[in-house]
Amino acid sequence: MGRMLNALSSRALELGPARSAETTGHFRSATDDNNVAWLILDRQDKSVNTVDRSVLEELASHIERLEREKPAAIVIRSGKKAGFAAGADINQFVGASKEEIRSSLKDAHQVLDRLAALKTRTVAVIHGHCLGAGLELALACDRRIAVSDATLGFPEVMLGLHPGLGGTFRAPAVADPIEAMTMMLTGRSMPAKRAKSIGLVDAVVEERHVASAVEAAFYGDIRPKSHSMAGKAMGFKPARQVAARTMRKKTAEKAAPENYPAPYKLIDLWEAHGGDEKAMQAAEIDSFAELIETPTSKNLVRVFFLREKMKGLKDGSSGVKHLHVVGAGAMGGEIAAWAAGQGFRVTLGDIQLAPIGKAIASASKMLERALKDPLKVRDALDRLIPDPDGNGIAHADLVIEAAPEKIDLKHKIYADIEPKLKEGALLATNTSALPLADLASGLKDPSRFVGLHFFNPVSRMQLVEIVRHDRISSETERRATAFAAEISRLPAPLNSAPGFLVNRALTPYMAEALKLVDEGIPKERIDKRAEDFGMPMGPIELSDQVGLDIALDVATSLRERLGTDTLPEAPAWLTRMVEEKRLGRKTGAGLYDYDDDGKPKKRDVKALPDDSKDDPDLLDRLILPMLNAVVACLAEGVIEDQEVTDGAMIFGTGFAPFRGGPVHYARERGVDGIVARMNELAKKHGPRFRPHEGWSRLKG
Repeated sequence: MGRMLNALSSRALELGPARSAETTGHFRSATDDNNVAWLILDRQDKSVNTVDRSVLEELASHIERLEREKPAAIVIRSGKKAGFAAGADINQFVGASKEEIRSSLKDAHQVLDRLAALKTRTVAVIHGHCLGAGLELALACDRRIAVSDATLGFPEVMLGLHPGLGGTFRAPAVADPIEAMTMMLTGRSMPAKRAKSIGLVDAVVEERHVASAVEAAFYGDIRPKSHSMAGKAMGFKPARQVAARTMRKKTAEKAAPENYPAPYKLIDLWEAHGGDEKAMQAAEIDSFAELIETPTSKNLVRVFFLREKMKGLKDGSSGVKHLHVVGAGAMGGEIAAWAAGQGFRVTLGDIQLAPIGKAIASASKMLERALKDPLKVRDALDRLIPDPDGNGIAHADLVIEAAPEKIDLKHKIYADIEPKLKEGALLATNTSALPLADLASGLKDPSRFVGLHFFNPVSRMQLVEIVRHDRISSETERRATAFAAEISRLPAPLNSAPGFLVNRALTPYMAEALKLVDEGIPKERIDKRAEDFGMPMGPIELSDQVGLDIALDVATSLRERLGTDTLPEAPAWLTRMVEEKRLGRKTGAGLYDYDDDGKPKKRDVKALPDDSKDDPDLLDRLILPMLNAVVACLAEGVIEDQEVTDGAMIFGTGFAPFRGGPVHYARERGVDGIVARMNELAKKHGPRFRPHEGWSRLKG
């Protein structure tokens, strides 16, 4: 039996010899000499498996056949190298009505219920990504064997939803209920070993041992993990009520129910029906169908497609295998470490040894957080090579300069680098504000020069602005865009202009917040109002995070280049703070003071004095200048695609995802109303609120 199982398990892409075998639309099936049936999910014309109606209908036909044939065991696994399944096909939900979705879900549940009810033992073999509906398919099997590279999760909350194909009741039934709920509430995936520790999978093995594990499952030697006493207690409503209160409190720290209703709906379902599978199933279907029609879910689904569109800007390969980074400061060090973590050979240079050593130490910590696997961290650090002499420049396919924002310094660096570049190598700058044309002016071959503007911290901020100039070649832009995608970042191509897109839009938001502080409004109130709107961080805290010196420099530069009417003048006290080196989080004190963990010491807004100052225009004074700058960038051709603009602002600034992006939000709110409101603000507060003429184009 072992030899046959091995042939079938390790060659999922090419089914081994079998007593009978056939290929249907999305499945390949085979039955071996020991009467073990194998179903290999391998979606036609797709690089990854997703689950939709056609997959489930085909699965239903196989289940019907297997009910008749009564094999000794059934094994389900994927024929895709990427993983088991990436979840449901989101396209099937677009434009569907609540009743259509409810009906479709009921049909899907019947298929998985039928799989779960098979008297024959069923085993899911999981490798790579197993997410959402893919995990729900695996949970309908009797046993789950994970290959060591597997990651499992329920990302539905990222779409304003919760699991809809049985995850809400099957996951807590097999895994620790609190851990299962936490997975669904956060959307975070977990590695195979962690999944085994909570009972979500029954065994973790290397690929070469899958056959033996399947055989062990067949003979009953692999058994589900029993719930602890605490886990068993969750079958009773009083225990769930206590746990639900804690879940709501923790969820409220991250997301307000009016903005993100899905996690609260899930908690309600589990609290009410967690001990009754059938009741939970019915409630799950109804709740999912209702959530998918909410503005939050529609906008988050839109954000999903924005992400896919930005990923799709990649055209071919970058040809980059070796990256060299010049400048081992905070940005250069993170860029180098992130690229090494994504599989690239990276050399990191600086004129001094100390920054390189500090960058390598920081890289280790960042990679531990990002990769969560000691072996992967070790391999990444092996690829990250300190290079104080700059020997890697001559071998690099791409050199990224991440030096301080001084044009003379950058020109000097380019003069040293360019003669050393090999044929076909690209030269990039991570400048956040300097004009690309000015930077390229001294280059002998400016056609291979490009802006690659990363955001801090690189490990969390997904956007990279791909900045053109008038002498860049189309091939350079194509390769730079491909490189950004290859390191799992989202590219946004745009033309060089003051502040590019993100800094152009964020600066008025931050500058107006400082103006409000100057008027006597408590900084905590300003931040809270922005966070209630949906921003991940208020503008005062953001200014401290960026660094008050950098915020002041960028605001001053933009004011000079765009005109004094575009931004408020920086308060005199801000200049004094910078002179006194009270720069924000990096110095432990700025507009806020910071504790040893780098967290700001904030007063609760509810604790502010009753007579503390407020402004009824506060939120619009923060948000509308940001929207105005975005409209200006579109009108002036800084960026051309409105959807990519929304994606860039969401992934580069954290602009409230549930609002669908600034352009989408403006249209939903009403362009005429915004223009009228900005004219009102201009009369009260000055010409910086004057609406850009580009608003008229947004109506089209």
